[in-house]
Amino acid sequence: MSPSTAERFDLVVIGSGPAGEKGAAQAAYFGKRVALVERASILGGSAVGNAGIPTKTLRETALYVSGFHKRDVYGVRLQLDPQVVVSTLRARTDEVIGQMTRSVRENIERHGIELILGEASLLPERTVSVRTEAGERSLIGDVVLVAPGSRPYHPPGIPFDDPDVLDSEGVLNIERPFTSMVVVGGGAVGCEYASIFTALGVQVTLVDSVPRLLPFLDHELSDALAAAFRGDGIRVELNAGRPSVSRAEEGLTVTLGSGEVLRAEKDLYAAGRAGNIEGLGLDVVGVKVDERNRILVDDRFETSVPGVFAAGDVIGPPALASVSMEQARVAVCHAFGLEFKEAIDYLAPFGVYLIPEVAMVGLTEEAAAAEGIDYEVGRWPFGQTSRARISGSTAGLIKLVFQRADRTLLGVHVLGDSAAELIHQGQAVLHHSGTIDYFINATFNVPTLSDAYKYAAYDGLQRLARSRDSK
Repeated sequence: MSPSTAERFDLVVIGSGPAGEKGAAQAAYFGKRVALVERASILGGSAVGNAGIPTKTLRETALYVSGFHKRDVYGVRLQLDPQVVVSTLRARTDEVIGQMTRSVRENIERHGIELILGEASLLPERTVSVRTEAGERSLIGDVVLVAPGSRPYHPPGIPFDDPDVLDSEGVLNIERPFTSMVVVGGGAVGCEYASIFTALGVQVTLVDSVPRLLPFLDHELSDALAAAFRGDGIRVELNAGRPSVSRAEEGLTVTLGSGEVLRAEKDLYAAGRAGNIEGLGLDVVGVKVDERNRILVDDRFETSVPGVFAAGDVIGPPALASVSMEQARVAVCHAFGLEFKEAIDYLAPFGVYLIPEVAMVGLTEEAAAAEGIDYEVGRWPFGQTSRARISGSTAGLIKLVFQRADRTLLGVHVLGDSAAELIHQGQAVLHHSGTIDYFINATFNVPTLSDAYKYAAYDGLQRLARSRDSK
C-alpha cells in the first residue's frame, strides 16, 4: 500500500493494555486524532485478560469462598465441594474480565479513538501496517506509541506442553480441583498464586533459587512474609537452585538443586515475563532493544527512532500497571509538547496482592544504609491494633524508615490486610518531604489499621531517645 493511500493520524498506538489505553486517551483528551491497534479479542492487555485483574479477582474470591480470614476467629472454615469452588472461581474471574474489557472499550469510544483489531507491524516513516480480518490497512502517525505488553517467560527445558505444567496464564484455565502444587518462583506472581491456592486448601510448596522471597522488599518484611506463609501451611524452600520439571511414571516431579524430588499434581512455573515484540518489525525501523528484548527508551520514553515512543512492560521493570499508565501519559505529553505531565512519579508505591498483602514506597532499610544515610526505623505490629484484633487478621506490621537528624520520612513498608491501600498515606507524606511527626500529630479513626502509623512513629521516637540516652 502506497503512502498516498495510508490513513493519517496524530498518534498510532499499538496495544490496548494500561499503557496503550491511557496514552491514547491522553492524546485524545487534548484533541489529537488517535488510532489504537489491538490484536487480542479481549481489550485491556494482560492486565485485564490474564494477569493483574484476574489474579486479584481469584484472590478475593478464594478468601470469600474459603472463609480463610475467619478460620481462627470463629473456628469455622467453609467446606465446599471442590468442583463448585473451581466453577465459582472461573465464573467470577470471567465476569470481572468481561466488566473490565467493557470499561476499556467504553473509554476508547468516549475519547473518540479509532479501535482497529489486527496485527500491527512497524514500517519506516512511522508507518504501521495492520493485518485485519478484512485485509491490510496502512496507518501513518505523526507519533507512534509501542505498548504491546508482555507474556509469561518460558525458560528452556521446562515442559510447558505438559497439561499439568502451568504458567501464570495457563493457571487461569484450570477446570478440575487438585490437592497439591509446586510453585517455582518467589517473585510477585509466584507468591500471589502460592497464597491463593493455600487459602483454597491446596498443599503448596514454594521454591526459589534466591535466599529471600520478593527480594526487592525490605529484608524484615521479606522474612516476615516467609514466616506468615509457613504459618499458613506453605512449605517455603529458598536457595533451592534451578529446579527441573519432568513427568515420571508416578506423576509430575520437580527436582531441586539439592537433589530432593517433589511430587505434586500441578507445577506453576512463574519465571518472570517477556515483552511481546515478535512481529512488530522493530529491527526493520531500527528500534533498539537490550539483551532481554526490552525496548530501550530515554527519559521521555522515546526510542532510538525519532517519533516512536514505547511504554509499559515492553521497556522492562517495574512493569506495574500503575506505572505503565503514567509512562504512556508522559510519553504522549513529550511527543506533542503538552505541558501537562513531564515526568514519572518515581515515588510510586509497589503493592503485591498476596495473602497477606505487602506494599512499599521509598527506601528500604538496606537502601538507606547503602546510601550512607544516618537512619532509624519505627514499627508497629497490626496484632496490637484493635481493628486487626476485631477482624482476626493480625499478621503483619507497618515499618517506617526515617532520617535520624530531622525525622524526615524515607520509606514506608506494610505487610498485612489492605497493605496496598494503606501505603498511600505514607506515599503522601513522602511526596511532601514530611517527617514522622505527621503521624504523631494526625488523628486517625479508631478502630482502624491506619492507626498503626501513629504507633510506628512513636516507636521510632522512642528508639531515637534510647539511642541518645545510651551515648
